[in-house]
Amino acid sequence: MSYHSAAAPEDCHSYVLVTGANGGLGYSICCRLIDEFVLTRPGSHSLRLIITTRDRSKSHETIARLKDHIFSTRKHHKNHEKTPLVAKIYLQAEQVDLCRLRSVQALATKLLRSLPKLDTIVLNAGHGGFATIDWPLAIWTILTNFPHAVTYPTYKISTVGDMTGPQVSEDSLPTGKVQPDLGRVFCSNVFGHYLLVHGIAPLLSNSASTPGRVVWIGSLEAYESVFSITDVQGLSSPSAYESSKRLTDLLVLSSSLPSSQPFVGRFLRPPPGHRPPKQYVTHPGICATNIVPLHWLLVYLMTAAFYLARWMGSPWHTVTSYKGACAPVWVALASQEELDALEDKEGVGKWGSAVNRQGEERATRTEVQGWGIGGKVGDNIGSPKVKRPKEVQALSREARAQFEVLSRECWETMERLREEWEGLLQEDD
Repeated sequence: MSYHSAAAPEDCHSYVLVTGANGGLGYSICCRLIDEFVLTRPGSHSLRLIITTRDRSKSHETIARLKDHIFSTRKHHKNHEKTPLVAKIYLQAEQVDLCRLRSVQALATKLLRSLPKLDTIVLNAGHGGFATIDWPLAIWTILTNFPHAVTYPTYKISTVGDMTGPQVSEDSLPTGKVQPDLGRVFCSNVFGHYLLVHGIAPLLSNSASTPGRVVWIGSLEAYESVFSITDVQGLSSPSAYESSKRLTDLLVLSSSLPSSQPFVGRFLRPPPGHRPPKQYVTHPGICATNIVPLHWLLVYLMTAAFYLARWMGSPWHTVTSYKGACAPVWVALASQEELDALEDKEGVGKWGSAVNRQGEERATRTEVQGWGIGGKVGDNIGSPKVKRPKEVQALSREARAQFEVLSRECWETMERLREEWEGLLQEDD
């Protein structure tokens, strides 16, 4: 994997935004972005890393930790005496609550006024919505079907019907109209980001030489069976998180298809003469994070199980969030020529962070139900080192057609929701 090619002078200054940067995968993405940028970019290049958290205290704490990381990186960089890292890396903190649409709009407005461009946005922030674990099922599947059970778990229990708070005042609604439902997991993982990208889309089209990038964070758990077009928000689903990640796959992988363009064009709205940003979906593999609330002893047992799965040959158990950040950071920093060449050769795909038994990480393609590895009929990874869910088969023509039809319906639904909520927020002004 390469990270850069010769850059035009106006591209010597990179602007990257990462949401949900105060902990876990988001913080590791920021650290890895800094590390890889320093190692792969000339000394004349600079990075403005814009992080978002939900409040100022988290922002201040995260900025302080990232500054410490920068100084640590400088100490270990072989040419640190000649490399003024503090001058190359600029940190900027912003606040946004993705479950408050006013907050999303306020951030978009601020960024439009203050930034000349945005090269990449990494949509990492999210909410699991998990309430507990079905322990009998977890114990049984782990004992009888390991490591599959810790790669594609089916025993996490979500809160059903969890909603955000009111987004507009009741007085602003027409007589007899009630405020539409808005699921918390859906809004945090998908819709809040969707509105943010729409709001700052002009910034993502401002780069002179390459299109901007929208890097969505997906999941291995984006199961086909948990998503329904009649319940896009997953409000009736016990698997709202997995449903939101399946929706992410459907939207991103189809974003360049002709059938989706009427809706994608309205979403990204590039200025005349500018190219729209390109969308990518990545995932961190299986990391030991706190997305599911567990007792500290269970966290240790979970981590041990993940290492055991890796030693048994699972490529997806990255375990640490820093290794899990491999694929998102690679997509954020790779040259556009490399990404385009890979898509021209193998099709549009989902990039995942993978490891070997020794823990050496890499970005690799991930099979998606109904899409395969590149949207090509007959797709098959063909490698025994890359495990697939048992229900995934080589891509058939019928499955590929169904994926495209469903994806178009998702785009149409998302645009309808966006326009509805933007209208309600405008009436509430």
